[in-house]
Amino acid sequence: MGKLQEFEITFDKNKVVYTPGESITGTVTFKLDQALQCKAVKVNCNGFCGVTSKVNDTAWAAEEQYFNSTVSVADKGTLKQGKHTFPFKFLIPETAPTSFEGSYGRIVYRVRAFIDTPRFLKDYNTEKAFYLLRFLNLNEVPDIWGTCSSAVKQQFTYMLVKTGTVVLKAQSDRKGYTPDQIIQVLVNIHNQSGKTTGNMAASLMQRVTYETKRPTHDVRTIAEVEGGVVKAGKELEWKEQIIVPPLPQSSLAGCDLIKIEYYVKVSLKSPDVMLALPIHIGNVSLDEKLHPSKQAAPSTSPASENTQASAFTPNISPTLPPRPAPKPAPRPTPRSRMFSHNSPSAPPAECHQGAEVGTQLNDVFSNKRQSQVVSPNAFSYAPGLFFAQNQQHNGPDTVPSEPMPSGSSGAPAPYPLENGPGSMATPLILPPDYSTSSYPQEAPPSYDDSCNS
Repeated sequence: MGKLQEFEITFDKNKVVYTPGESITGTVTFKLDQALQCKAVKVNCNGFCGVTSKVNDTAWAAEEQYFNSTVSVADKGTLKQGKHTFPFKFLIPETAPTSFEGSYGRIVYRVRAFIDTPRFLKDYNTEKAFYLLRFLNLNEVPDIWGTCSSAVKQQFTYMLVKTGTVVLKAQSDRKGYTPDQIIQVLVNIHNQSGKTTGNMAASLMQRVTYETKRPTHDVRTIAEVEGGVVKAGKELEWKEQIIVPPLPQSSLAGCDLIKIEYYVKVSLKSPDVMLALPIHIGNVSLDEKLHPSKQAAPSTSPASENTQASAFTPNISPTLPPRPAPKPAPRPTPRSRMFSHNSPSAPPAECHQGAEVGTQLNDVFSNKRQSQVVSPNAFSYAPGLFFAQNQQHNGPDTVPSEPMPSGSSGAPAPYPLENGPGSMATPLILPPDYSTSSYPQEAPPSYDDSCNS
């Protein structure tokens, strides 16, 4: 090497990966076996992107520069024999994109050192690359929450004859991942044809676009898993997992010449049908605590709290003013709407069914009729409900159900007490006709007997 024996660049702490906005520091060291005249010793730090239309070509068709800084560490003079060390420091702009190297372009960052010598003498230079990582926080990507799904329908043609269609549906468990995470893919295939399909496959794809006069698209299969076939007329659900390897992030923010996209491709080899599930790959994984649905959790309104509380406070029984016969209640209603104990309720139509349901309800509501207020609207008096503790018949064990009039939903109406001291002024409603009862030998229990029990 003549006069120059050593010439190298060293980064402090041997660091090679930096982030935007960080300072890069180090030293330039060279060793001379004799004195050397120089015009200057300079150190340069730059970052640029170059793209081309030919594979592994460095004659860039388009180029953009992110920063280019040069400092002079030694002025014009004579460098003595021996070892020389010069420190340097540069500030990396916050807008610089992440380093990238592809087949048709790259984003490069490097530090170069020069020894400029007088005319007719040999110049010396060296360089050392470093890598820049601009973190992509998936939580800041728009529309990143939720699952990604897609569906496609394809005509199945075999031997130039259409035999039916194939419906392909797929879904990923999320839209953003980081390296080493697992992509959960759920695939549903409905083969509506008379021919068995080919093998199904799920692939993690990378698509890189290089912006030149005629953009170049480089599509690569990063990982692939293969499944079975779907027989004619069958429907199959396939669950698969894909591990995300170390990959460049989806967004090269700050770069206008290179665009990176990722997607999961789900396909069938026969018929030729496929769909894509776009995903993002970043450096900071999704945090479920930042999910919008969890941040805006609905608060419980006071009205709903009161309704819930009243459902479990059977001793509270406000007396409402007289009103007509209530509408049929196909479902249980809140206990806050209750009648006085003077408003009777007819017994269930069939007492031999639904013993389990009646037992469960009586565990909540007291079975003492005089001290517990029970609303006829608190339950749905449909055939099959049984309240063993509340029913003591003076007549037969079961009361046959009577056909309901048209427009009735199956809930009985309360009947007024005749000359009762505490009766309520309710409209007169005739009792059901028991003439068609299956027990003609003995009349059904009277209303008074039913209430006194």
